[in-house]
Amino acid sequence: MKLGRPLTLGAVLALGLAMPALAAGPGTPAIDGRHLDLSWMLPFVGILLSIAIMPLVAPYFWHHHFGKVSAAWAALVIVPLAALHGVPTALYEVVHLLLLDYIPFIVLLTALFTVTGGIHIRGNLHGSPSMNTALLAIGTVLAGWMGTTGASMLLIRPVIRANDDRRHKIHVFVFFIFLVSNVGGALTPLGDPPLFLGFLKGVSFFWTTEYLFSEMLLCAIVLLTLFYAVDSYWYRKEGRKKPDPTPESPIRIEGGVNIILLAVVVGIVLASGSWKPGVHFTLYHVPLELQHVLRDLALIAVIGLSLKLTSRRIRTDNAFTWGPMAEVAKLFAGIFVTIAPALAILRAGSDGVLAPLVSLVTGPDGQPLNVWYFWLTGILSSFLDNAPTYLVFFNLAGGDPDLLMGALASTLAAISCGAVFMGANTYIGNAPNFMVKAVVEEAGIRMPSFFGYMGWSCAILLPLFVLLTFIFF
Repeated sequence: MKLGRPLTLGAVLALGLAMPALAAGPGTPAIDGRHLDLSWMLPFVGILLSIAIMPLVAPYFWHHHFGKVSAAWAALVIVPLAALHGVPTALYEVVHLLLLDYIPFIVLLTALFTVTGGIHIRGNLHGSPSMNTALLAIGTVLAGWMGTTGASMLLIRPVIRANDDRRHKIHVFVFFIFLVSNVGGALTPLGDPPLFLGFLKGVSFFWTTEYLFSEMLLCAIVLLTLFYAVDSYWYRKEGRKKPDPTPESPIRIEGGVNIILLAVVVGIVLASGSWKPGVHFTLYHVPLELQHVLRDLALIAVIGLSLKLTSRRIRTDNAFTWGPMAEVAKLFAGIFVTIAPALAILRAGSDGVLAPLVSLVTGPDGQPLNVWYFWLTGILSSFLDNAPTYLVFFNLAGGDPDLLMGALASTLAAISCGAVFMGANTYIGNAPNFMVKAVVEEAGIRMPSFFGYMGWSCAILLPLFVLLTFIFF
């Protein structure tokens, strides 16, 4: 699926694609969040409202021109930035965004989208409540080890086919986003971008498995139980009168080479966080490290290999098109640019206009307030992308991985859970959310609107997060 480096740092980093270890040197013409007021956040609010409202009030216009709308909102940040803070600052922010965040973000997403789109689960399952619950449970487990994006793109098409004879099935895809695209990612740093950022900052690989397992298990059990109850109700209510266009048949997996390539993608991302040769160069004040450049080039090579080695028939049977990827790329480009001022303000901490928010996480005795770390990280992750938000609060808590894994382990758990779990609150909280929505709609199924989806998340997830707060934080 957010910082003084535009949302890019979040998304890109999020996917483990860009975690620049080098700080910008003196004289870098970056945005200073201390001097920005809340008016700079208006374009970000505008693009969010466009995503939420325009598909409802002007669906034809939105379908054909959403890229132009995204570009227009981005221009409302770049042009004033150049006029008021100088062309060098605007140019730096754009170059920084492209090189460190957006390009790595899109490359990784495209790699996962392409590779998983070349794995076809032949045959068809019957979308009964028990089968749907099993599929969501399997996806939740897979998400922790192959990433929420990889697991979502691998399983969403089989879930669509399994339920193609169901009249009431929107809830299936909503819970799919809750579980597979978000909650399951808490198992390992490979599961979700925020945790990968923590890994790159020094948090040990299996710390999340040990310290977030109980929280993840509680969320998964509650959501799977609730899903089974809801799906059973609609299943009985339908009466199974609609003929199944894809009857149940034996399951087999085709495109095995892409399973190997998927493992290669995971290995590439993991290696980019572990291998630090210390080689770097600078392009217009933007520090580029060798391991990150090689990572992106290797992922592009994986994309090429997947396209070359995968049978066209497999992608045709998967109903694979570039439409969902194009939509994500265009809309997130606008989101990344417009969120840059908001992240810069957050990075300014107590010196920025959002200082009251920052002060909430520290008690009178100077000790961290885990409840607020959980909720503030989560609320901001719902709208600002969870990876950069995680990084902001990680640093607010001291930024020392040894201390955060030890005496402040509960604080790091609160930050991690807020970023991972509450990314499910909106479509833009985590990149796989939007990708699942796009793939489902590409299949001709109407998903809830932006606010409609939030209705689901507020009704189901917020009470769960309150329960989580009382038990763990």
